[in-house]
Amino acid sequence: MKFLSMILTLILLAACNSVYFQPNSIDPTQVFYADRGGYGMRKSIKQKMDERGYNVIVGTAVSSRDATTNAESIEIDSAVVPDDARYIVKVSERREKFNPFWCPFNGFWWWNFNISIADQKTGAELLAWRGRACQNSALRMLDDILDEMEVKNVSQQ
Repeated sequence: MKFLSMILTLILLAACNSVYFQPNSIDPTQVFYADRGGYGMRKSIKQKMDERGYNVIVGTAVSSRDATTNAESIEIDSAVVPDDARYIVKVSERREKFNPFWCPFNGFWWWNFNISIADQKTGAELLAWRGRACQNSALRMLDDILDEMEVKNVSQQ
């Protein structure tokens, strides 16, 4: 019975992720625009892309306004996407959860996120990923996905 429950758990976890990407579609020498701020996922993605040698920028702030509800106050910034930005990286994330039981050797944080990478030149969405994962697993998956998405011979294009 334990074996069956372990298999069922693994199947359910695999169903938490839905990834679509176009292989050989990203030129790593181009400029990537990403949103500012965010929880750990958004920050970690920018760091991971920076580690890979991508030129990731956050644009120029244009305006800021406060939105207040009964429960909280939110500051909303508007930014200009630079003209030389070829790719837009959009990360939507829910508040990360500290999960010492499920992710003890995998970053401790449980992430629930959507990631999209779009090509500004063609208008095509190159990556659409809806996922849930522990911190380190999500970053390893991102690394593997980016390996597949990078154009192998940039100089020949």
